[in-house]
Amino acid sequence: MDYSYGEWEHQDQSRRARFWTGVLLGIGVSVVALFIANRITGRHWGGRVSIPEPPAAFSLVSGVGDTTGDVANSRRNAIVRAVEVVAPAVVTISVTQLRRERAVPFADDPMWQFFFPELRQEFVRRVQSMGSGFIVSPDGMILTNEHVIRGATQIVVNLPDGRSFDAKIFGEPDEQADIAVLKIEAQNLPTAPLGRSDDLMIGEWAIAIGNPFGFLIRDAHPTVTVGVISALNRDFSPSSAGGRTYRDMIQSDASINPGNSGGPLVNSEGYVIGINTFIFTQGGGSEGVGFAIPIQKARQVLDDIVQFGEVRHNFWTGIHIQDVNRWIAQSLGLQSDRGAIITNVEPNSPGAKAGLQRGDVIISVNGKAIASDRDVRDEFLGAVVGQRVELRVIRSGRELTVTLVLEEIPRSRRDRG
Repeated sequence: MDYSYGEWEHQDQSRRARFWTGVLLGIGVSVVALFIANRITGRHWGGRVSIPEPPAAFSLVSGVGDTTGDVANSRRNAIVRAVEVVAPAVVTISVTQLRRERAVPFADDPMWQFFFPELRQEFVRRVQSMGSGFIVSPDGMILTNEHVIRGATQIVVNLPDGRSFDAKIFGEPDEQADIAVLKIEAQNLPTAPLGRSDDLMIGEWAIAIGNPFGFLIRDAHPTVTVGVISALNRDFSPSSAGGRTYRDMIQSDASINPGNSGGPLVNSEGYVIGINTFIFTQGGGSEGVGFAIPIQKARQVLDDIVQFGEVRHNFWTGIHIQDVNRWIAQSLGLQSDRGAIITNVEPNSPGAKAGLQRGDVIISVNGKAIASDRDVRDEFLGAVVGQRVELRVIRSGRELTVTLVLEEIPRSRRDRG
């Protein structure tokens, strides 16, 4: 189709009109949109931004009134309050040891020593390590693990408030129980309240407080980790626990790492229920399996060290036992040959005072089933003078519970050797 010059001009003007109409319409829409956006965001034409202040009280839930105080109270829960009570008494223990080492690793090889006698030379190296502890008396008594301070030539205790004190080992550490007492010269110190460990419940909160970072962080304030009590009355033989026998240990999944040893395990009421001692790990870090010495056992050790300077493991029961064999079980009418029978009870002994009799069959000690006389002896490992031991026995076909209080060996028996 052909167009004349006039027709082209008319169409061109029409297109220009439509173009400018679209431009003006777009500008108008943009201005309106910008105005609405500025009203929503609070931006004024003067260029300043006005941010409305939040109301003095607001609710996270629609329809609920002022909850600011409730939120603050919920943050300060039982765990926070427990940490506030105990943490000021948790200390960092810096230990310096002197270790004798060979010049080369294979210096003990007889062949190498024969050809190279100079390899026998030793040198002394200063080694630093770190652990935790907690203050138990205002005049500076501190509980910790024996393995934390073993072989120490110098011990420095750092308090959360920044003060440092040279510490001395008080009395004789109990290597068997892995407990030691330190003493610093200070007064009016914060103390960690000691609780009970015989009424613990699996699943209740467990709070581990200590210093796992060691020398990496120059901060005397302890670290807090939280979990639950996973199990109770865990026993470990020397082969599985670094050469020591641990009994009745508390298992928790609160993260415990190197440096936490000796620190307190705390319940949600703010009482120390155990001393964090060791972990099971394959990679060297915490895997949620930590173990603590029950605080009641630690208190017995503490009392002995403070009063006598050492732990009195040389206790006396006055009872003699042997395995229950099949013949004994049949003659006594027992349903099995598991247990240990009492063959003799010495007069005026702790066993006699507890009411034990010849012929009683021990079937449990402190709630743990007994299969042989060796089990009984194992349950008494680490016991101390004054400790109460609960025995479950069978007498004339009836089960009885007897409480035996361990006593110190009489001097007359010690003199006989």
